[in-house]
Amino acid sequence: MNSPYTNLFIKHFPFWEHLSQREKELMAENTESASFKTGEMLYGGEEDCAGIIIVETGQLRAYMLSEDGRDITLYRLFEDDVCVMSASCVLEAVTFDVFIEAVTDSSILVINSKVFKDIVKQNIHVDEYMYRLATIRFSDVMWSMQQILFMSFDKRLAIFLLEETEKNSSNEIKFTHEQIAKLMGSAREVVTRMLKYFSDEGIVTLSRGMITIKDKEKLKKII
Repeated sequence: MNSPYTNLFIKHFPFWEHLSQREKELMAENTESASFKTGEMLYGGEEDCAGIIIVETGQLRAYMLSEDGRDITLYRLFEDDVCVMSASCVLEAVTFDVFIEAVTDSSILVINSKVFKDIVKQNIHVDEYMYRLATIRFSDVMWSMQQILFMSFDKRLAIFLLEETEKNSSNEIKFTHEQIAKLMGSAREVVTRMLKYFSDEGIVTLSRGMITIKDKEKLKKII
């Protein structure tokens, strides 16, 4: 089978070798690429099942909306991550609305949900993969909820900043206070106030659209 997506499927899906030739062809024929700008919505929760998403470049976030319109980030997706929550029709146990937006300019692949659902029903290896990945995502969700419910904001922000430096292999974090607030499910004013405290303590330096970590050890002691 000659498909531009074959190598990506082999890379991302451990079940690939267990698919029949026809199943491989169906996945390849029903996969499309798409690009989104920062802040654009990929999936709106109550919309039709979007499908399985593979992040080629960029960064996405999955979040929930409260009744009063406040959003809470459940987890983020980075390059090479696979999102199954966007295919809630495949995972019938997912009964809550999940929204997905681009945190940065992003390129993705989307595998048609109906086709993938049929393959899941026919192939136990794909079924096992889906629920294993869903378990990982629910673990991410529980970690987010644990921070929101049980941690003080200074600890949450310290964890966020340290995780960003590790993900980007850089002490420079290129997010505005507004973006950080959205990612953390907080208010911009709260983020700004705590960052000002960190700055006064010599932990970070602040500039327009960027935060530079100056003292990681002090940051770690907050956690």
